[in-house]
Amino acid sequence: MVDVDWDLLRTRAVEAAQSAYCPYSGLQVGAAALCDDGRIVVGCNVENAAYGVGLCAECTLAGQFVLTGGGRLVALACRSGTGELLMPCGRCRQVIYELGGAPCLIDTPSGILPMSRVLPDAFGPEDLP
Repeated sequence: MVDVDWDLLRTRAVEAAQSAYCPYSGLQVGAAALCDDGRIVVGCNVENAAYGVGLCAECTLAGQFVLTGGGRLVALACRSGTGELLMPCGRCRQVIYELGGAPCLIDTPSGILPMSRVLPDAFGPEDLP
């Protein structure tokens, strides 16, 4: 099992949240993930006046992940700007699954859980021909 510094991931998620662009909801969201090569990538939410085209923190994290070398996500924490634990939405769970797979660990209200428990019976690359 990978040694994950959850306190560091949570801190980095809060720091990322504090950079969020959220003039409509006022909810700052940040995400931080440990990659399989040891680096940490972060993301924050970016809202838009056309609500449906806003970006969740996990989506901006996914872009940073790919831009900085890709690999595989190992663990992820999501927090508000004040440090409250937040859960990734359904769309973001799918994004995390794509980049981390079933074993990727997620900080949840029920404790640290693998994506296989957070998004059971997920659709993934193995389901494509």
